[in-house]
Amino acid sequence: MHRETMRAALDAARDPWDVLVVGGGATGLGCALESATRGMRTVLVDGRDFASGTSSRSTKLFHGGVRYLRGGHFHMVAQSLKARADARTMAGALVRDTAFLVPVTNAWERFYYSTGLRLYDLLARDHETPRSRAVSVTEALHLAPTLRSEHLRGGVVYHDYQFDDARFAIELARAAAARGAVLMNYAPVTGLLYDGTRVSGAIVRDSERGDELQVRARVVVNAAGVYADSVRRLRGAVAPLLRFSRGAHIVLERSFLPGDTAVLVPRTDDDRVVFMIPWRGHVLVGTTDVPVDEPAHEPHATLEEIDYLLEHAARYLTRTAARADVLSAFAGLRPLPAMEGRSANVLRDHRVETVDGMVTICGGKWTTYRLMANDAMDAAGREGRIAERAAHPAAVLNGPPETNATLEANLLAGNPLSVADAREITRLAREEMARTVEDVLARRTRVLFLNASRAASAARPVAEALAIALGRDSTWIDAQVRELTALAKKYLPTG
Repeated sequence: MHRETMRAALDAARDPWDVLVVGGGATGLGCALESATRGMRTVLVDGRDFASGTSSRSTKLFHGGVRYLRGGHFHMVAQSLKARADARTMAGALVRDTAFLVPVTNAWERFYYSTGLRLYDLLARDHETPRSRAVSVTEALHLAPTLRSEHLRGGVVYHDYQFDDARFAIELARAAAARGAVLMNYAPVTGLLYDGTRVSGAIVRDSERGDELQVRARVVVNAAGVYADSVRRLRGAVAPLLRFSRGAHIVLERSFLPGDTAVLVPRTDDDRVVFMIPWRGHVLVGTTDVPVDEPAHEPHATLEEIDYLLEHAARYLTRTAARADVLSAFAGLRPLPAMEGRSANVLRDHRVETVDGMVTICGGKWTTYRLMANDAMDAAGREGRIAERAAHPAAVLNGPPETNATLEANLLAGNPLSVADAREITRLAREEMARTVEDVLARRTRVLFLNASRAASAARPVAEALAIALGRDSTWIDAQVRELTALAKKYLPTG
């Protein structure tokens, strides 16, 4: 997946593409892979890096959404659970079965959560995922040794799947490219092209070269996530399809919750759930739900959100975490359907809109990205009148090379970059289209999300290695270090 090769393919194109996908998050990459798998000539562009928005800031779960059982949304939960099973089949190397413990304090809670999670199992119709079960106090404390024991009356264990959202996104991009799709990051859409009143493509600016291209296509798929309405407004004034909600997460040392079992806080003060999940040698705690008026590329967790998560964790863990214990705090924006009511109660469903050559797919969540892509591409095929072509085999996603994990571990440990580490950064630039230090530290590895201080310390050696791979000078290196250092401060409670 070489950016220069991708740009050359765009320059060489003479006929319109079948499909132009705008947006390189979970939904857009899913659309590009589905389109290419169906044999359509496909191009995808994103204004920044792949998955640099909401799609790298999730709770890292393929799950059915246990909290929606309370509202009786059984069809949506069943749909998500089927998508969970599909993800395991498609990307077994990238998803991991994880046990979740729901602590209970009395017999009624044990009955209530046991019944609900048995229904969760039934809706899944999945014989490979372990069934939920009630556990004693002794077993609950064995699974989660730092769980508070006072008032504890055991718990209920159920299973969902954990994954690394940014890595999954990169593997989607690689799979789409392997099937002939052309993908360009750092290529924002600045306008639309028309054939009469019908959208026939987009004007795309290559931020790296500084020039613009006209990319014509039989149909444009708007999968721009929280910016989907912004793309729709390029056609003129339109009623919004989306509203926004910010979800924040904090990362703590693993000692706060040792072991491999996650803990689900089943009911928060604002009637949500909070997850405490072992993740990449750390503990991920999330999430919040704060209404937001406008989308922002770099939303940040507020001190109020950080304190909210710390407080709910302290109610269940023997060791109380303070702000100083937060290694990183990050936030993402949920694209929710524009409807009345509290954002916490809005379903994570998706919508497809088709208007004169442009299909907009919006809403949804990571778990159902593939269902969304199928719906969007069905609509795109009809709208673009694209004939069926010989299709590629269904994609099977693989994990990253072991050198990627070694690089991340060395950066988190504060070790000097080795020759092998520099070689891996070169590979990330040339084969995975990493163009900035943030791309390397936030998404190709997860150092910024796991330990913001370590990311700031690693900025200069990573910039120097990346500059060699990309042919950049010392001025570029200094600018990259300043930008990453400033960004890392915003991932800390003191920032």
